[in-house]
Amino acid sequence: MAESGVIVPNKVVIIGGSTGSIEVLLQLLPALQSPLAFSVVIVLHRKNTADSTLANLLSLKTAIPVKEVDDKDILQPGHIYLAPADYHLLIELDGSFSLDDSEKVNYSRPSIDVAFESAADVFGPALIGVLLSGANADGTNGLIAIKQAGGQVVVQQPETAQVAFMPQQAILRSQPDYILDVPGLIALLTTGI
Repeated sequence: MAESGVIVPNKVVIIGGSTGSIEVLLQLLPALQSPLAFSVVIVLHRKNTADSTLANLLSLKTAIPVKEVDDKDILQPGHIYLAPADYHLLIELDGSFSLDDSEKVNYSRPSIDVAFESAADVFGPALIGVLLSGANADGTNGLIAIKQAGGQVVVQQPETAQVAFMPQQAILRSQPDYILDVPGLIALLTTGI
């Protein structure tokens, strides 16, 4: 329970990725059973467009509500949240989201590091950070912050990623708890939480 009386989830899974990560999500989301006992926050490197095509695509793959985040939305259990294009995604101590259009981090906005670090500050050991396929090192510092806050760190097995660089960097620097292929990730999130 957050200070404002807003109910926040006992567990939050935050997933970051870039090139090749949508394919993983299209396998993962249908495997998640409703109602979810946790929240899922997805932060992907995206083109700077305002259309909701990605949120619509993801919502077609699951019975769990999928929402592209608006500023001041409240994080609730049993929902999937998608960071909008061209904004950094932050989570406040009261469980609300805030959007920020400051400078790009790791050439990206939204930056996975920014979202992961913000979530680590709020959720600490209740957070699971997952980093998928991608072409730069965004997400590695965020995973380190999650680990330091007592959360769990999961990285896609580089050999199974469309672009291995992002998970490789995370493995080298963040000491992940799990390095998983897509079936392993699905098993962890459907039975291991």
